[in-house]
Amino acid sequence: MSARRKVAVSLTGVVVAAGALVTGWTVTAEPEAAASATDVPTNTVAVEKGTVTQRFRISGTYGFDGSYTVIHRGAAGILTGAAKAGSTVRRGGVLYRVDGSPVRLLYGNVPAYRDLDSSVTDGDDVRQLERNLKALGMDPDGEMTVDRDFTAATAAAVRRLQKKWKVTRSGRLTLGTVAFLAGEVRVTEAKIGVGASVGPDQPVLTGTTTRRVVTADLAAEKQNQIRAGDEVSVTVPGAGTVDGEVLEVGKVATSATDDNGNQEPATVRVVMRIGRPSGGATLDQASVQINLATARHQDVLVVPMAALLAAPGTGYRVRLASGAYADVRPGLYDDASGLVEVTGNISEGDRVEVPAT
Repeated sequence: MSARRKVAVSLTGVVVAAGALVTGWTVTAEPEAAASATDVPTNTVAVEKGTVTQRFRISGTYGFDGSYTVIHRGAAGILTGAAKAGSTVRRGGVLYRVDGSPVRLLYGNVPAYRDLDSSVTDGDDVRQLERNLKALGMDPDGEMTVDRDFTAATAAAVRRLQKKWKVTRSGRLTLGTVAFLAGEVRVTEAKIGVGASVGPDQPVLTGTTTRRVVTADLAAEKQNQIRAGDEVSVTVPGAGTVDGEVLEVGKVATSATDDNGNQEPATVRVVMRIGRPSGGATLDQASVQINLATARHQDVLVVPMAALLAAPGTGYRVRLASGAYADVRPGLYDDASGLVEVTGNISEGDRVEVPAT
């Protein structure tokens, strides 16, 4: 068994129908009875030792990870500016403006919920503010400790930041002047237009992270068949192959209902990280077809799947170059290579018949 499994992903403009994987077989069913070897012209190929990987296919999406909603926390006013859809706002950047005053982005998982100054009680929002002040170079002499306590050194760092932003140097960060989000934001949509009124708790922008990923809904019963760290290989038409890996496999299954109100099978979300394909910088929400590896066998006897014939009664056999038949037991099927693992009355080097091409 290989130390790492391979996952092949092909970007396409359409999702391949689930029933049209390979004529006569699927990764979840045995091959259909093949035609008699005397019915079609044949060639012979050697039985070899090799590697087979069993896979299953699911559809997915190539795009940007995560989802943000930027909510206004300040006083009511008129929206006088907003970051454009498709733009990226980073730490300290302006998300939008109300009555001409900017609301800027800082990084953190605790939403802004109060003014921050030397009078506040200790809190995680203070810690994340201090981390931002450090990252923005506002504590050049290292006087501020990153903790939950808003100190005089914190206030001094805030005043330096306010000087940089060309606003009143109060040492207080007023609620509504910044929005804390987990990281840089790729803006997807403005929820209100410039010139409209905006009030407290009103959504202003939506966005995503800037991390490109492939996401898919995996049948819950297959949840344990893949794991974080599994390799991915993405083939983009006209752009070559891009490598990556599975980032996470969801732990909680969810189930939706169809248009008729019937419960659909439960699924978990799978996230895969890949590099940016050459020429694919503008791809977003592109349909993908994903092959997920479930097992790999190495150094086993393999033959083309087309060599398998239905044996009388049950089971399978192959026709040897001599004209004799040999009973075999199929193991893993590898749709990528067209090979199947076999055991039985054959040996490496034997030649078996396959349909002529």
